[in-house]
Amino acid sequence: MISAETFLQGHCVVVDDSTDEDTHEDSHRVNRNRRGSSSDDFDPRDVDACREAALRLLDAAPRSCGGLRQRLVGKGYDERAVDAVIKRLLELKLLDDRAYAESAVRYCLNRLMGERGAVMELRRKGINSTLASRVVDEAAHQGLFEESAWGLGRRIYRKTQGLDRQVRLRRFWAAGGRKGHDPETLRRVAHELMDE
Repeated sequence: MISAETFLQGHCVVVDDSTDEDTHEDSHRVNRNRRGSSSDDFDPRDVDACREAALRLLDAAPRSCGGLRQRLVGKGYDERAVDAVIKRLLELKLLDDRAYAESAVRYCLNRLMGERGAVMELRRKGINSTLASRVVDEAAHQGLFEESAWGLGRRIYRKTQGLDRQVRLRRFWAAGGRKGHDPETLRRVAHELMDE
């Protein structure tokens, strides 16, 4: 039978029965073991390490090229190494900004967001503005943001039943503005729902 102390030492955990002066050295050793190597060995131009970091990020959540690039550069990798990794991931079809943007628009619609809100969300996620506008325009032509505005209107209508009409309108307009809906669409929905 193995002792707990031996097990913990074998799995990169330092048991603290040292004096205060040894604490700094032990914590440095634990941090070095956790990363797999010391911070002195980090090479920002190492394409293999950059690729591994990119794959770990993609394993955690889907990302756009811009979002992944921003994260890798933020981790300290050289821009040329990052660009090489992203280029290869695109070739392997592990990155697809269009599919990611369409998925993000569906997410925005589930949150009852409008066109302006969806474009802002896509830009925040690293989608370039041209693609973001194109994908949002396609959804708008299908009437999806109109449905979203109606869904938001019905939700506010139910939540505010029994309140003064002006209070209901104010809450609807505030929610519609926060979610990035078009004022003309909000006007139509408010007129039909609140003026019954």
